[in-house]
Amino acid sequence: MLDVFSSLTGGQSSSVPPDPRSLRQTGPSFPHKARGILQPLRPAMKQTLSELMRMSRICRMIFATCLGSFILVIFYFQSMFQPVMRRNPFMVEGCCRKGSRNALQELYNPTQPELSGAAVLHQARRDQVVDACRVYSASSRKRRVLTPGDLKHLVVDEDHELIYCYVPKVACTNWKRVMMVLTGRGKYSDPMEIPSNEAHIPSNLKTLNQYSIAEINHRLKNYLKFLFVREPFERLVSAYRNKFTLKYNSSFHKRFGTRIIRRYRKNATQDALLNGADVKFKEFIEYLVDPATQRDGLNEHWQTVYQLCHPCHIHYDMVGKYETLEEDANYLLQLVGVGDSLRFPTYAKSTRTTDAMTAQFFSNISTQQQIQLYQLYKLDFLMFNYSIPSYLRLQ
Repeated sequence: MLDVFSSLTGGQSSSVPPDPRSLRQTGPSFPHKARGILQPLRPAMKQTLSELMRMSRICRMIFATCLGSFILVIFYFQSMFQPVMRRNPFMVEGCCRKGSRNALQELYNPTQPELSGAAVLHQARRDQVVDACRVYSASSRKRRVLTPGDLKHLVVDEDHELIYCYVPKVACTNWKRVMMVLTGRGKYSDPMEIPSNEAHIPSNLKTLNQYSIAEINHRLKNYLKFLFVREPFERLVSAYRNKFTLKYNSSFHKRFGTRIIRRYRKNATQDALLNGADVKFKEFIEYLVDPATQRDGLNEHWQTVYQLCHPCHIHYDMVGKYETLEEDANYLLQLVGVGDSLRFPTYAKSTRTTDAMTAQFFSNISTQQQIQLYQLYKLDFLMFNYSIPSYLRLQ
């Protein structure tokens, strides 16, 4: 806008009116009487020229002012109709109604004394991520800029100004159920009434990659961003157990099991090659550490959190942990202002993959493959403050 104004009003005209005396010096010779007539006209000509120049400047200034005002009006009405600036009419009676504090404010400056202790804990977790990313950035030559395609795991709740990056095998089904309750505007009230398959239907939740670049930046700056993480190898074993040992996951057997058996099993039977239903954990690990697999890209169920949620590019305000799932989840719901009406669903602890179970699975993995696997998930260990498992043989 300043450029527009300066181009229209910034300088004087470079065209200077000629001095009438120059006419006497360089112009044609006038008869004596004509020169006599011209003499009294000179002051009048000067005054007229001066008035014309002044009027020209005034006209330019008026024109520039009108043009600038017109552009401002256009920007004003454009911003009024941009979705990024819209506010939901349903939120008048919600947790984030006008004049109240939103979850982001409550997280960083808690007004409830009982939330102060948790605020300190989550600040420490944020600091851990920042420190690990700084070390990684210093030791890595890799530089990249995120694209909208990198944001497909970030679920957006417009009503409560939340962004949740879901990580498979870290209670993501229940978190998607909770997000459906939060975004459903009364359609859902109990997360556990939502079938698990319905929670994974893409159209039931809006993800950040569906917005424009300006809208993405606005939400990343102003919404509370959170994710939940888990000890990397427990999550890996949980993914293996779920996708390769349960009969109902035949789609994974066909898509990945047949490929794994074909590559890494000698003398495989025709049934195994056809159905891929009995992949061994050792074969699964061989598949993961294979450079060809890493070039093709890992499936989201065993992809690293670093690659799924980009915590070194996106500043997450809250890092919840599977090990303290209920406390962290309900703390977040308190920040949002729905803690009294919505509780995070409990999960079946009897079927949970534990550290002891993970150690048992790793007992048949060679030292070389353990080292390769740790290097693959090393950033997840460092960023989220998980120590190296005691059962690993890294030397």
